[in-house]
Amino acid sequence: MARTIEAVAHIRTPYPEKFGIPRQSGLVAAESEIIFTPKYRSADAVRGIEEFSHLWLLWEFSEAKQDAFVPLVFPPRLGGKEKRGVFATRSPFRPNSIGLSSVRLLEVRQDTGLGPVLRVQGADLLDGTPIFDIKPYLPYTDAHPEAAGGFGQRHSGDVIRVEFPEELLKRLPEELRDPVLELLAQDPRAAYHRQREYEYGMAFGDYDIGFTVQDEVLFVRSVTRRDSEDFRKIKG
Repeated sequence: MARTIEAVAHIRTPYPEKFGIPRQSGLVAAESEIIFTPKYRSADAVRGIEEFSHLWLLWEFSEAKQDAFVPLVFPPRLGGKEKRGVFATRSPFRPNSIGLSSVRLLEVRQDTGLGPVLRVQGADLLDGTPIFDIKPYLPYTDAHPEAAGGFGQRHSGDVIRVEFPEELLKRLPEELRDPVLELLAQDPRAAYHRQREYEYGMAFGDYDIGFTVQDEVLFVRSVTRRDSEDFRKIKG
């Protein structure tokens, strides 16, 4: 008898919008929390998990639904101009909208109301994403240093220089500064939307980061708290 898959948890991340989410897990050392749904809030369910440094997350691309099967997609690593088969990519537009990420486990915290909470690092998930399953990462079988990375390796080391004025950087809480700098250095812009002088807005936690890019240098222009009057004026 077929069984309906259900979420065992949801994740709290600093990415409230799709723009600005890291392209792969582990690229940005931002912290997140995994909150189990009431049915799975059992300390027994995570007994022994603290013995592992990393975890696999199986989750849902909840904001990337499609009605019809599309066999070809445009991978960002190819500049959004060349097509590849969907099963040869990590495109979010998939037949079953299932994602896979590896994260570092920092802490298992017991919360009075929420049960066990997993504090993790390196997630590449939209805030609130449903998680279907959590499994330990096993380096003796899951790590393959000799593996070929295909076209996904072509720009894996690409970074862009970031100019972040000190007075703007100080508007961010200290623990957010390094993750924001890491994320900006990877150039959040889509390959098909890179305009000179255009000011982009990237949401990170409670803040909105405005930036432009000129001659392969990213210039931060503004840092605004998302619940502030200034932010409402910008968006309004």
